[in-house]
Amino acid sequence: MRINRGRSRAAVVLSALGLAAAALTGCVRPSSSGEFITPGGPATAVAPGTSSPGPADKGTTFTLSAVGDVIMAAAPGHIPPNGGAGFFDPVEDALHADLQMANLEEELTDVAASPKCSAQSLGRTCFAWRAPASFAKVLQDAGFDLVNIANNHTMDFGQAGKEETESVLTAAGIAYTGPPGVIRLVTVKGVRVAVLGFAPYAWANDLRNIGAAQELVRQAKRQADVVIVQAHMGAEGAAYQHVRPGTEVFLGENRGDTIAFSHAVVDAGADLVIGHSPHVLRAMEIYKGHLIAYSLGNFAGYHALSTGYPMNVSMVLHATLRQDGTLVSAAIVPASMYAPGVPKLDPAGRAIPLVRSLTEADFPDTGAQIADDGTITPPRS
Repeated sequence: MRINRGRSRAAVVLSALGLAAAALTGCVRPSSSGEFITPGGPATAVAPGTSSPGPADKGTTFTLSAVGDVIMAAAPGHIPPNGGAGFFDPVEDALHADLQMANLEEELTDVAASPKCSAQSLGRTCFAWRAPASFAKVLQDAGFDLVNIANNHTMDFGQAGKEETESVLTAAGIAYTGPPGVIRLVTVKGVRVAVLGFAPYAWANDLRNIGAAQELVRQAKRQADVVIVQAHMGAEGAAYQHVRPGTEVFLGENRGDTIAFSHAVVDAGADLVIGHSPHVLRAMEIYKGHLIAYSLGNFAGYHALSTGYPMNVSMVLHATLRQDGTLVSAAIVPASMYAPGVPKLDPAGRAIPLVRSLTEADFPDTGAQIADDGTITPPRS
């Protein structure tokens, strides 16, 4: 269990940037336990945690923060100094929330050989990312409670790399979500929260099978008060900033129908949808009262991801939810990814006008309103 490091410094940071700080108030670090719920089977405890508090009152609220793609090292050639210690220090205060999440876009493993980038891959571009297994502590020290591992780099170092990643995360007290058919449950301030990870691959809950995705969300809703969907969806790069109806194809891969999937999981009971994969920020929509962030972009990409515009424009999403899943408040905290791919706060606040313009273009009727201070509100009726 990680301890509460306080929220006052985070509010000071945001105030200095002239950004919304309301989503950071009243936060208490969760004494949350993690469980896997396999549909049709018993719950199995897989992460250390304290005893769960009693059920939350209906008026209970909790805060969450979420960031997009995180790559902390590109081993073996590029590893941050001091074993990654302090990697997230420039943004740590802005990350703090009752439930702190990220998309882990690499494996945490000491397995050296990647079957993905074997001799058969010569002549084509191959990206296989890993940080040393010890980097689970880097995530732990920064306060991350849960990471999504449903993405296109889940199997970069094979089954052995995946299993080691899961093992070191569990040992560090960090829950993970994304394996097929698995519902991750955490208890936050007495609220049972299910977090489901999806990606367009067989080693994850497959977002291309919308019917199966809806059924998993329904099962999660029967187990939890609040359901959050993490989805690695959509094509990649500056040419794919806009959300368009229909299936997105990238490098010959079906990367899912992002709008149809997101709407379908909300219809099935999801309270919040958090997207990543395009490596750029995308629009935000309010669908039936629920926030859909179609892509949170890159957050950290040490010697791995482009630090040129617009891939370097980043953000921390903050949201406050009630025990019944109602969205109380939400805000964008602008960040940026500086060479060689480290996250810092962005005093220029570029994420705010960028997400606003994308939202106005892609969802003129259902897009979220993005205020100058980053506050996210429903569309004007």
